[in-house]
Amino acid sequence: MAGSNESATAGRLAKFFKFAERDTSVSQEIRGGVVMFVTMAYIIILNPLIMGGFAADQAATDVEGGWLPNHQLAAATALTAGLVTILMGVIANVPFGLAAGLGINSFLAFTLVQDLTWPEAMGLVVINGLIIVLLGATGLRRMIFNAVPAALKSAISVGIGMFIAFIGFVNAGFVRSTTLPSPPLELGEGGSITSLPTIV
Repeated sequence: MAGSNESATAGRLAKFFKFAERDTSVSQEIRGGVVMFVTMAYIIILNPLIMGGFAADQAATDVEGGWLPNHQLAAATALTAGLVTILMGVIANVPFGLAAGLGINSFLAFTLVQDLTWPEAMGLVVINGLIIVLLGATGLRRMIFNAVPAALKSAISVGIGMFIAFIGFVNAGFVRSTTLPSPPLELGEGGSITSLPTIV
């Protein structure tokens, strides 16, 4: 009886997610899900470190001195990624993993909260998300995306990557800010590298 219930459940899953059309199986999808989780799991750690800092004294504080605890950021990151990934599978019927983007959270932590409180900055994130939903629903997003030259798309990706790498260099102690207008940066002094694994 239990075996027939399990096979019926597997059959319903296969029919709903169109396994036959896509030439896949439950075991293949589970393996794919594990691989997707492993490739995205770094966001659960990195998002809180960027937005909350490595310690309370290094946190990205807002205009009123408020900061976000890392454990809450990690929980929110994991829950949000899990929820929207499940919704993507159930509603859109595609195996896409969704999670927080590292370019936007860096901009939020190191730029926006200098002049806003965290609740105000998060309000802007919600407005940004609603605008993106509207752009996607109306087809304007695709039109805008197609209007941007390929070279500019590549440059934006490289720029975001360099910005994230720069944040990593600062947190690792490889570079630090100077009090002089020129040069604004200098290499970290001996012994200032806080984590040897960053060299790898």
